[in-house]
Amino acid sequence: MSGDLVIVFALIGAAVVLMASNRVRFDIVALLVVITLILTGVLSVGEALSGFGSSVVINVAGLLVIGEMLDRTGVARSVGDLILKHGGTNEKILLILIMAGAALLGSVMSSTAIVAVFIPIVFRISAETNINVSRMLMPMSYAALISGMLTLIATTPNIVVHGELISAGFAGFDFFSFTLLGLIVLVVGVIYILLVRKKFFPDTAPDEAGGIRTRSMREIWQDFGSDEKFDTLEISSGSSLSGLTIIGAQLGSVYNIRIIGLMRKDRQGQEQIVAAAPEVQLQEGNVLLVLGDPESKDRLIKEQGLDRVKLTESSRKRWMWELGIASILIHPESEYIGQTLHEINFRSLYNLNVVGIRHGKKPVGDYLDRKLDASCILLVAGSWRHIQQLKSLTHDFIIMELPAEQRDIVPAYRRRTVALLILGVMVLLNIFDMVPLTAAVLIAALGAVITRCLSMEDAYNAIHWSSIVLLAGMLPLADALDKTGGTKLIVDTLMAGGGDAGPRVMLTTVFFMTSVLGLFLSNTVAAVLMAPIAIGAAQVLNVSPYPFAVAVLISASAAFVTPVSTPVVALVVEPGRYSFFDFVRVGLPLLILTYVVAVVVIPLLFPF
Repeated sequence: MSGDLVIVFALIGAAVVLMASNRVRFDIVALLVVITLILTGVLSVGEALSGFGSSVVINVAGLLVIGEMLDRTGVARSVGDLILKHGGTNEKILLILIMAGAALLGSVMSSTAIVAVFIPIVFRISAETNINVSRMLMPMSYAALISGMLTLIATTPNIVVHGELISAGFAGFDFFSFTLLGLIVLVVGVIYILLVRKKFFPDTAPDEAGGIRTRSMREIWQDFGSDEKFDTLEISSGSSLSGLTIIGAQLGSVYNIRIIGLMRKDRQGQEQIVAAAPEVQLQEGNVLLVLGDPESKDRLIKEQGLDRVKLTESSRKRWMWELGIASILIHPESEYIGQTLHEINFRSLYNLNVVGIRHGKKPVGDYLDRKLDASCILLVAGSWRHIQQLKSLTHDFIIMELPAEQRDIVPAYRRRTVALLILGVMVLLNIFDMVPLTAAVLIAALGAVITRCLSMEDAYNAIHWSSIVLLAGMLPLADALDKTGGTKLIVDTLMAGGGDAGPRVMLTTVFFMTSVLGLFLSNTVAAVLMAPIAIGAAQVLNVSPYPFAVAVLISASAAFVTPVSTPVVALVVEPGRYSFFDFVRVGLPLLILTYVVAVVVIPLLFPF
């Protein structure tokens, strides 16, 4: 064994210890690996940094952007809404829908993002059905993991194995190469969860999990003691308000009514919700969101030709995505101290309505003429964009509280159809092999920005740079293992130990080696190290490399046993109040079931 090979094995061992200790960030470990490979001369500078220019890394970054596009346009939340609509209160049906929904979305976007989106959805379901959160969160995260077995782009290990096949001179996977296998694992997983959910999952009540709870709009509103209510009114034909600007209508001075926002049609005939800026012109057919006491609204309706409009659930959500409330504190050094809201001209200056004031914990009655001081907390209503702009005015205001509904905003919901079209184009380009996978991903990511599904800044923010550094830093370690003869040594050892037993035994060995590595390293790093070993073992056995490659990616996505192998599982630990052993007792049998499916089905779909 050469000195360089000893260094590589020692480096792998050190990386395992550091990652398993959970005391050093994984991306820092990856950078330490790169530095060590350079300083010891095992790899040149270019070779050690080659991971940062790898197509695998580019693919992962691009897919994260596409996942963000699907989130910001509301595609992911639409699936959650369908679950709430059709699941009812039947726990079995809800679990099936939750797991199927997480797997479906996870097949085309980041599994980690899916879990983050589904956690509040699961809490909403728990609150409405009184079903234990812990019986839904872990199954949801497991389904998000299984989604990695459904399509080529579903998870990073798939991209890694696909790239290793191409590097070894073989054709890569197609988009749906292993989808049937993944679906079988998903069905088995759902049946398993339905059978063990009451026996294995801790009995955590819905209101005991999830940490600190953010208050709703209604709860924040109650703090300000206002008897005013929101209502939606449509400007009917012949109304005297048609053609007037909001400030010209003078609804505040005449009726003590304030317009918070309005819905109108744009030039393309699409409904558009806008904040109620003073210069906005009112037109026939506009739907106004107004605030006032019941008597004043009744008088306005009668005298100005308006009609009450009952909102559908879809319309209610769209209003919520555009408009909201926040409580803000007057800064002790604010220039507005000693002035009234009229003197400040607050509404015109910030395009927000002050709809209540608290002095300490006591609501203020006639707040419009109240002189502001450092103890005043304002309740403002308007567009989320204008509310967020107050964050930069730190010398005048401090945002105290945003409602729970703010987390559910879908900022680009109008472009949901465009996002689905972009996703469809990317999938078709890959299915029909029109362009390489990397080109298809980059086209889709750029299309998301060009069509304004998200901004360039949003795209950069969507990329988990720590994950990118981890992947780029660990890829050269597999190259170093191959360059120093380590891959050949491991393959030869495997052949000596079980090579004569046939490819199925080797398939089992590859599967569980990947699983064991995933217990201590991330599942991505396990795939990085095991993919070349699996392909090398197939070449020595003189059989097809595809069954072994599939075994690696299936095992990498079956990281059910511990919460440290992947953030997909780690995200639900605290909200579900799970212990480490909870994952072992639920995840280990599921891992064994996945292996049984894999060892039976893989040779049928990918013959040796």
